[in-house]
Amino acid sequence: MAGHSKWANIKHRKGAQDAKRGKVFTKLIKEITVAAKIGGGDPETNPRLRLAVDKAKQANMPKDNVDRAIKKGTGDLDGVNYEEGSFEGYGPGGAAVIVEFLTDNRTRTVADVRFIFNKHNGSLGVNGSVSFMFDRKGLIRFGEDQDFDKIFEIALEAGADDVEQDGEIEVTTSPQQFEEVKQALEAAGLAYESAEITLVPQTTTLLEGKNAEQMMKLIDKLEDNDDVQNVYSNCDFSDEEMERILA
Repeated sequence: MAGHSKWANIKHRKGAQDAKRGKVFTKLIKEITVAAKIGGGDPETNPRLRLAVDKAKQANMPKDNVDRAIKKGTGDLDGVNYEEGSFEGYGPGGAAVIVEFLTDNRTRTVADVRFIFNKHNGSLGVNGSVSFMFDRKGLIRFGEDQDFDKIFEIALEAGADDVEQDGEIEVTTSPQQFEEVKQALEAAGLAYESAEITLVPQTTTLLEGKNAEQMMKLIDKLEDNDDVQNVYSNCDFSDEEMERILA
């Protein structure tokens, strides 16, 4: 999990930059719309929608925006039909990359993503080429100033798989137990920094120098694409390399 923790930190820091570029709201609106279309407009009975709405609240999205996105998903308002899917490939140094997308034009998205991979010394693979290297998990992250023992006790009692601390505290769950664990932690008054269903790499690939720089550029460009919802990788960096790249 150490490699994933570092990657999560990178994503967290990059998330602030994405928010400044106005990307976060666009991606959240798409996710809310699709979640409502698939599972209905009630967050209480639609776990995917509930998670999307929670993320929207964390991002300080106005409630009106959330409500409109739900209504577009349920058909109460006119909206765009989105197709969802994923691409798998390799980045510089052979690091595995998975790209999840929501698009109204698959042909455009395929062309854009392939161009980004090729331009940054990566390559698209076939479905299944790297997904076996990842596990889908629930991940709840707390600041390092939180009470580890309390989080540990409550999370494991609620069915979490693991609780680790390496600076920040990370609670890992199965996707099925994610909501129950999250609610237990919320009921105890514990404020998390983020909570999501994500892909966790089973092993990591350490990148240095040019490969590390190109990898971050690849990820930046992928996440900057409006059709891309999430980017996952098993890349890892030393603390020194990460600070140098993000400087």
